[in-house]
Amino acid sequence: MRLRFGPFTLDSETRQLIGEQGEIPLTRKAFDLLVLLVDQRPKVLRKTDLLARVWPDTHVVDANLNVLVGELRRALGDHSKEPRFIRTVHGTGFAFVGDATDAATPAGKRGSSRRCWLAWNERRFMLEDGSNLIGRDPACDVWIDASRVSREHARVVVDSASGRVTVEDVGSTNGTFVGNSPVVGSVTLSDGDILQIGSVELTFRIWNEKQAETERIRPPSRAD
Repeated sequence: MRLRFGPFTLDSETRQLIGEQGEIPLTRKAFDLLVLLVDQRPKVLRKTDLLARVWPDTHVVDANLNVLVGELRRALGDHSKEPRFIRTVHGTGFAFVGDATDAATPAGKRGSSRRCWLAWNERRFMLEDGSNLIGRDPACDVWIDASRVSREHARVVVDSASGRVTVEDVGSTNGTFVGNSPVVGSVTLSDGDILQIGSVELTFRIWNEKQAETERIRPPSRAD
């Protein structure tokens, strides 16, 4: 799902909310909540249903949901008294009331020729254009089941339009490193870079069409 509303673009596949100044950071559950509200617009979603969808198999109170709604309103510049996007239906739940329209996927967004991946032992994680979240949470795009990896550890962003691939730490406990250097801010990756996530080392690779050409074998000469 890729939709535009107001000055924002919401892309559920790349898990990005983009405003006039670029990508707007959201916590994972706040993003999930926004996708639910937008997808079901203009239907009013009950609090009990939202709690069950955002926190499956976990008991939480309404206050947790209110915190996420507050996070979304700050990100969207919205206000509860005069909502442009998220309306509170007191005693019931919330509804998305903004005018949203389909946004065409930019050329090269998916199936781009810039194919890249992370390799870990015998496993290979293909990276999609856009944001790729790495962490111990099975919901992450790159799932690393290791105790020293944070639930949401780092993010690799593939920008096929510019040809850049970058990595950033997302507040992990044990840090993110490229080689021996800690990742501070956004760091550009090159083919063959070693990305250390907690205690796990991943190798970043980019498909190179020239290097991928099959070497032609010269047939053995035959004696007369």
